[in-house]
This record gives sequence, C-alpha cells and structure tokens, in this order.
Amino acid sequence: MQNIKYMKHLITLFLLLITCIVQAQKLSLDAVLKEVQQQHPSVKMYDAEIQSMDEAAKGARSWMAPEFAAGFYQTPYNVNQWKAGMNEPGMGMFMVSGQQIFPNKKKQDADAKYMEAMSSVVKEKKAATLNDLYAAAKSNYYDWMMIKKKIAVLQQNEGILSFMIRNAEIRYQNGLEKVSAYYKAKAAMGNVENMKVMLENEAVQKRIVLNTLMNRDKNIEFDIDSIYNIKAFPLENFDSVTIAASRSDIRSIDKDISVTYLQRDAERAKLKPEFGIRYDHMFAWAQQPWQFSLMGMIKIPMKWSTKMNYATMESLKWKAASLEQEKKMVINEATGMATGIRREMEVKEKQLQLFEHNIIPALQKNFQTMQLGYEQNTEELFMLYDAWETLNMTQLEYVEQLRQLLQLQVELEKVLEKN
Repeated sequence: MQNIKYMKHLITLFLLLITCIVQAQKLSLDAVLKEVQQQHPSVKMYDAEIQSMDEAAKGARSWMAPEFAAGFYQTPYNVNQWKAGMNEPGMGMFMVSGQQIFPNKKKQDADAKYMEAMSSVVKEKKAATLNDLYAAAKSNYYDWMMIKKKIAVLQQNEGILSFMIRNAEIRYQNGLEKVSAYYKAKAAMGNVENMKVMLENEAVQKRIVLNTLMNRDKNIEFDIDSIYNIKAFPLENFDSVTIAASRSDIRSIDKDISVTYLQRDAERAKLKPEFGIRYDHMFAWAQQPWQFSLMGMIKIPMKWSTKMNYATMESLKWKAASLEQEKKMVINEATGMATGIRREMEVKEKQLQLFEHNIIPALQKNFQTMQLGYEQNTEELFMLYDAWETLNMTQLEYVEQLRQLLQLQVELEKVLEKN
C-alpha cells in the first residue's frame, strides 16, 4: 500500500511538471521577435560578414614586404680570374641586397577609411533584413491569433447549432418541425466542423513558420498570447526626412554612397608617389675591397600608368550618382506606400467600429429574439437558423477585418521600420 501511495505521489508530481512545461511554452510576440533576432541564420551570417570586414580593415595600414636578394656580382666565368695574381687583385664579388618601399601616409589613410567604412553598409543591411524578419514573424503571429478567435467563434456557434438540432429532433418526433430545416442545421454543423479542421491546420502551419523564423525544431509546440494593440501613427512619421532617418535600407544606401566616395579617395591616393630605399653589399674576392651601394627610389605614377585609376574614379562618381537616385526612389515609394496604408487603416478602423457598435449587437439581438420566439413556438427553425447563420458569418467577417487591420499595421511598421 505504501508503494502504491508513493507511486501516486510520483505520478502527481510528474503531471504537475508536465503542466508547468506546457504552460511555459506560451510565447509573447516580443519573445518571438527576440528569438528571431538571436537565432535566425541570416542574422548570424551578417554578423560573421561584419566581423570579416572589420578584421580585414586592420591590415589597411600595412607596408609592402621588404625584398632581399643574394648572388654573384660582376664575377667572371673563368674561375682562375677570381684569384689574385702578380699584377691582378682578383675579380668577382658576392652580393647581398635588400630594399623597402615606404607607403604614402595619405594613401594609407584613404585605404583605412575606406576599409573601415565597408562594414557599416552590411550593418544597415542586417538591420533591414531584421526588419523583414520581424514583419514576417508579426504577420504569422497575428494570423495565428485571429485563427484562434475564429475557432472560438465557431465553437460558440457549434453549441448553438447543437441546441437547434436537439430541439428540432424532439419537435420532429412530435410532428412540430419541418425535416428540411433539421437537415440544413445538420449540414451547417458539418460545415462548422470542416472550417474548424481547416483553421486548426492553418494554425499548425503558422506555428511551423514561427519555429522556422526562430531557427528551432519545426515540431516544437507552443501557444501564443491573445493580446494585440492597434497603434496610432502620427502624420509627422510620414515625411521624407523622418522615413529616410528611420529606414535601414535607406541608411544602407547612404553608407554605400559614403563608401563609394571613400573608395574614390583611395583610388585618387594611388596617384601619389611612393619612396623607397635599396642597399647592396658586395663581398669581394682576393684583394678586391668590399663595396656597397645605397640608393633612394621613387615610384612616380605616369600618364600611361594611371589610365585605369582615372577610369575607376570616373566610374565611382557615376555609381554614387546612381545610388543618390536609388535613395530618392526608395524614399518616394516608402512615403507613398506609408500614406496609402495609413489611409486604408483608418477605413478598416471605422468598419470595425461599425461591426462592434452597430452590426453585431443588432444581429445578436435579432438572434436572441428569434431564439425566444422559437422556444415559445412563435418562430420556425428556418427563421432561427437564418438569424444564426447571419450572426455567425458576420462574427467571422469581423475577425477577418480585424486580421486585415493587423496585417496593415504590420506592413506600415515594416515601411516605417517601427518595431
């Protein structure tokens, strides 16, 4: 008996543990977005690319490697002439030499600024990609939330249908009800079940997409909150200056323009001269004296050797001009899209208010009146069913309109990059 009680306690604790784990799997939208930011592979890809560019930039101020050489210098092929004779000091030498080119400091500074700025473009592209990922996560999260609301509406109406069917069966047995209305209600029950199956499958698909965005096992089960917030978007957020400052893709173009000018400066710096030094030391044979050579060098870009540099500089000038026009195009499209979405949201909000304050309350009262009349045998099942069907479809349409409003909000937040 004691063993049985002990096992019961263990089972109870196990069930409590499972319950806690299941309850812990409810994820808020903020938690989902945080997981996307930390775990999505594209974010890690950009982080690695940024690190790669920053590491490469550390070598921008490096010097060219020194050059060394060793070998025979002014040495005759006849070995006998190497040795000193009666009137000859001997011929031939062994030479070691080294040379070093000193880079132009302005050229190094230009290269360093260009290479250090390259990762700034990738950082903004990472932010723009995150904005897209956030929008995808919010879109699927809100869709799942609205699916749950639709299922709740169907479950509520399923109970009403069950009442109508049971009541109709009793009345049909007593000859008080038309059989056609009964079968219509039965068919409606099947349609409700069918819609629930479809919606439950859609919910599973949304869960899979969210797991994918969070880079988790696609079969991990979790639940979501039912809390949503319809935000206000002041008109001052829609001017071109604000949008240009807030959007990562536009800032990315700005950074790209800056990098293009820095690259042009680096290309121009290649036209500057560079200096070097060369030292040779000769070990002479026999009675020859040891000798040395010390020379300064200068690398002067000439007209025929700088054609590629000037062509690259001209190309970069036009690239910057192209990026300026691309920036204007993106700003123009973003302001137009944001204004249009905001206007559509205002219309949706008005429609939802009509549903909440006029349409649904009136249809609920109509159904309640029909239900009371049906219970008092003053109304037929056909009339009650029509009242229920209209209410059911309107409630589902309300949830669909709410879903569309939330999707518009997600799209507007994406355009304005307000996460």
